[in-house]
Amino acid sequence: MEIIVLPDAAEVGRVAAAKVASVARRREDPVLGLATGSSPTAIYAELAAEVAAGRLDLRRARGFALDEYVGIPLEHPESYASVIARDVVGPLGMDPALVRVPDGRAADLEAAAVEYDEAIRAAGGVDVQILGIGANGHIGFNEPTSSLASRTRIKTLAPRTREDNARFFDSVDDVPTHCLTQGLGTIMEAREVVLVAQGEAKAEAVAGAVEGPVSSAVPGSVLQFHPHATVVVDEAAASRLRLVDYYRHTYAHKPAWQRFA
Repeated sequence: MEIIVLPDAAEVGRVAAAKVASVARRREDPVLGLATGSSPTAIYAELAAEVAAGRLDLRRARGFALDEYVGIPLEHPESYASVIARDVVGPLGMDPALVRVPDGRAADLEAAAVEYDEAIRAAGGVDVQILGIGANGHIGFNEPTSSLASRTRIKTLAPRTREDNARFFDSVDDVPTHCLTQGLGTIMEAREVVLVAQGEAKAEAVAGAVEGPVSSAVPGSVLQFHPHATVVVDEAAASRLRLVDYYRHTYAHKPAWQRFA
């Protein structure tokens, strides 16, 4: 696991996007794992700038969203189908036909979850998975106590998660109570993972995921087992890391042939 500590959220977005782009450029048709929420917003803005400048071409890229609310109308502005289309597919010049979001409106949600995992495998697997982390340590919507081997499935959202997401809705009562989410086992099959976090509110979750024991109590900690995980955080999100000086030192002395930004 590589830990990169940067001065601010803008630098987090720039460096994380450079990592994602470096993986995407290895293939004409890369498969991207797409997260929503506030954390990856700057990544998408930076990638969009690369596309606009002609330095990155994602027209043949395939995409798989991490999760979707259950029961939310497709046209709702906060359905993840809407968010991905508005904030990712359009700005990045991706083909909407090549981007999938879990079907939270399916009549048979369990079958839809199984089919989603099968679709990822049929695409050859995810080349680079973009992740944020919740204040309670969740990645995707894998709340604490999620199985570390879990697959795409239905989950009940924790009260803390619904409260955190209420800023996107009129009130917390409007936030759906259930979701379909890629499981931790599904996420771990991505060839590379890029997790970003900004702000003091994420500091405890980052410390638990990076330096704590691997435990379902902090679902993000499963990334300690991933062979190619990159964690990019700002100073505030890194404030509870015990080895922060070491992470700064290793990144500052990274040889040119290992750098991507």
